[in-house]
Amino acid sequence: MSGASAPAAVAAGLDARELAIFRGEHCLFEGLDFNVRPGQVALVVGPNGAGKTTLLRVLAGLAPPTHGIVRWGGADVRSLPVHLRGEIAYRGHADGLKRELTVRENLDFCRRIWNAGASVDAIAAELRLDTRLDVHGRNLSAGQRRRVGLGCLKLGGARLWILDEPTTHLDAAGRDLVIDWITRHADAGGCAVVATHQPDELSRPGTLVIEL
Repeated sequence: MSGASAPAAVAAGLDARELAIFRGEHCLFEGLDFNVRPGQVALVVGPNGAGKTTLLRVLAGLAPPTHGIVRWGGADVRSLPVHLRGEIAYRGHADGLKRELTVRENLDFCRRIWNAGASVDAIAAELRLDTRLDVHGRNLSAGQRRRVGLGCLKLGGARLWILDEPTTHLDAAGRDLVIDWITRHADAGGCAVVATHQPDELSRPGTLVIEL
């Protein structure tokens, strides 16, 4: 597939059809259909154990559904060509940091991997981590590690963000920043699928709510 197909991929968004997930003989959900269009935020809500994290992993192509298919840009997420795989960023409960590296080194590693033009110093300042840039990951609080992880997400430049409880461990200012980032991401034509227990703080016009 050539690079010329990328605009069509963006227009198609994220499409899930007839999704079903079973754990053993227990059905978490089935017959799930939805489409997340460019510029749209989808919120995954439901009680603990409903399958929110499992659904996010299926949407990211990290786990297979029991039944159904997920497509990004019209292609199955489990067999995406390289140029489309890089358009999806998944951020789960783990922060994904290298504990032996400093905040600056973690952010710079992500910047280099994604070949991002953004400034590490500017991202750190937004995250209120500019005074912690030389602190190793193992010496950060849970909230600080969460902010560094989200900074790595922002540096990636992916079109589809799949986020599992992104405001966990964050104070009010941190939550406001993440909400602002998600809003700006959608306003720029990106897609976001967010599992949350607090849908009101992320709701916006056109928000899709997926109830499990």
